[in-house]
Order: sequence, then structure tokens, then C-alpha cells
Amino acid sequence: MTQPPSPLSTENLRLGYGQQVIIPELNLRVAGGKVTSIIGPNGCGKSTLLRALARLLPLQGGGIQLYGQALHALPGREVARRLAILPQGPTAPEGLSVEELVWFGRHPHQGRFPVRREEDRTAVQWALDQTGMRIFAGRPLDALSGGQRQRAWIAMSLAQQTDILLLDEPTTYLDLSHQLEVLHLAQRLNREQGKTVVMVLHDLNQAVRYSDEIIAMKGGEVYAQGPAGDVLTHDLLADVFGLKAHLLPDPDTGKPHVIPYALTR
Repeated sequence: MTQPPSPLSTENLRLGYGQQVIIPELNLRVAGGKVTSIIGPNGCGKSTLLRALARLLPLQGGGIQLYGQALHALPGREVARRLAILPQGPTAPEGLSVEELVWFGRHPHQGRFPVRREEDRTAVQWALDQTGMRIFAGRPLDALSGGQRQRAWIAMSLAQQTDILLLDEPTTYLDLSHQLEVLHLAQRLNREQGKTVVMVLHDLNQAVRYSDEIIAMKGGEVYAQGPAGDVLTHDLLADVFGLKAHLLPDPDTGKPHVIPYALTR
């Protein structure tokens, strides 16, 4: 039986910055219609990979496929209709309101001279509703809490109406309640809207709890990939993170919960 095209896949992918190679040769397939988290120590290539998947970073070798088509051969507007990314620490002009930000998500669907059509207005309002941001629509971004700002940026990504959503460390600099707020939203978008969500996360327990699949990276390579409840093992924690830890079943999900207690080195 022929396997359906992965939403995103790589073949012999080589990435880096100038002469510095971060990812020498990477092959992976992202599971469609699932939440996947990429984990690994600092400097292992997680964010570099995500930027390349969003076509924000030129390739040094190999290729990336979007539903079986060469990503870098597709028109930019077509890519933006199928794939949205929330990068680390996004910034917006001072005084920009939430609704004005979300309207930027409609640019891939508009012509050379943008006209705000009814379908665009519907998409913007839908994105605001999905993220619970309609009540903040007229408020400036810089007047919002960290969690609200993240939800506003996610709303902009949703307004693109793409099948794939890439989130690069979406919980960074947020307190715990706002972290959970963003992760609940990502999971709900997958469950209710069928979106393929790929996140880079540092918190191992959050990655396992809110994901269907885990990709663990080490030294620019995929160390392990599979169901979230299976990937985290004592060997992986030792080899990838240099940790000794207890793995206890989460009382709600049954997935492993990591309690580190020592370094292996």
C-alpha cells in the first residue's frame, strides 16, 4: 500500500550558517494531522530545522517536501497558504492592534492590491474567536500580557487558514499558566480543526503531555522519533540530555513524566 505524502518531510537535509554546519544530513517525515514536538539540548538544530521547514533558511544540501512537492520550488504565496509559522520572539510595530496584526495573516490570499473581502473578514473573526482574542481586538499588542500576545500571533497564523502550523518555542518567557494556555490552544486546534502542529519545546513533560509524536534531536540528527509515550526512555535522557531521571506515569495521560535527579557527567 502506498504511503500518503507527509505534510513535511526532508531528504538528506543539510543546514547551517555560513561555514558552520548545524544539521549535516537529516531525513524525517512529519506525521499528518498530529501534534509533533521537537526536543533536544540547546544547539542541536531544533529551531534551525523549523526555520528551514518554513522556508526561512536557505538549504546547504538535500531537500524539503511539502505534501510531496519540493518546498523551495513552490511559489511563496502558495507555501504561505499551506504553512504558517510563529517564530521565536516575533515583533510588531508599536501601537499595532490585535485585529490589525491578525489581518496580516490574510496577505497570502489577497492580490497585488489588497481588498478586504467578506471572506477575509470572516477568516479574521474566526481566528480571533478560536484564540479567545475577539474581546482584545482593538487593544494594542504592547498592552497585552505575554500569553495574550502569543495568542494574538497564533491568531494571525490561523487567519492564513493553513493546514500546517509551526511554533518555535511558543512558551518561552511565559509563566506557567500562560504556557499551558498556549499549549492547550495548540492541542485544541489539532483536535478540532485537524491542523498538523509542529512545535519546538524545551520542557520535556509539556512536550510529551501535549504531543502525539516526539522527534528527539542530538547533534543535528534525529536520535529518536515516535509516539510521545514511547520516545522518552532512561537511555534517551542519558544520551541526549545527560540526565538521570525517574520516569513515572502521568496520572491523567499515562505517558511518562520526567523527574530528573542527577547528571550523568
